[in-house]
This record gives sequence, structure tokens and C-alpha cells, in this order.
Amino acid sequence: MNANIFAKAWLDAWNSHDLDAIMHHYAENIAFYSPFIKRVNNDPSGCIKNKAELRAYFERALTAYPDLHFEFYQVLEGVNSVVLYYKSVNNNLAAEMMVLGDDGKVTEVRAHYYQQ
Repeated sequence: MNANIFAKAWLDAWNSHDLDAIMHHYAENIAFYSPFIKRVNNDPSGCIKNKAELRAYFERALTAYPDLHFEFYQVLEGVNSVVLYYKSVNNNLAAEMMVLGDDGKVTEVRAHYYQQ
């Protein structure tokens, strides 16, 4: 897996607001952790554990932020993982650590934000 190619495809999918292209990156058995899940889903666990719920969550996000555009800063490559560092909605800095399965699909995400 080439981390730069993955990062570009992921970013392009989000910036195009193409939900199918976004979901293409995620495995069926996804575990997605984000502080936004706590607020948007009113879920104190901050975690979504299946692809159908993740799709619904992303759909709400794209509706809530119709001008969503991520500005990419850096990709960091690990062992079967990447960290994408970018500017998110409302100019928040974001870093998402993504664990990748053998097929290159994301199996776990830990999203982190710096809110200015």
C-alpha cells in the first residue's frame, strides 16, 4: 500500500462529497472513534462499529457541512496504518490514525481534532 496514493484517494473522495467513493475506503468490520460521534450521534462511547452506521453518520456530516473541504497537510506511514493530518471543517486541525487490513481497507479509525 502506498500511503500517498491512499491519502490522495481518501481526500479526493471527501472533497468531492461522493459518499460511495468515501465508503469504498472502509472495511465492513470498521471501528470508528471520533469526538464528533459523541456530539452528532449523542453517543458517549464516541464509536461506530459497522459500515452501515458509519455511512449514515458520514451522510449527516456531508449534509451538515455542504461546503466541506479538507486541506491536506501530511500523511505519516506506520505498520499497516497511516495517519492523515489535515485541516477539517471550521478550520479545525485533524489527525486520523487508520489501521489498514490486508486488502487496504480501513478497519479502525481514531480521529483527533484541535479546535481553535
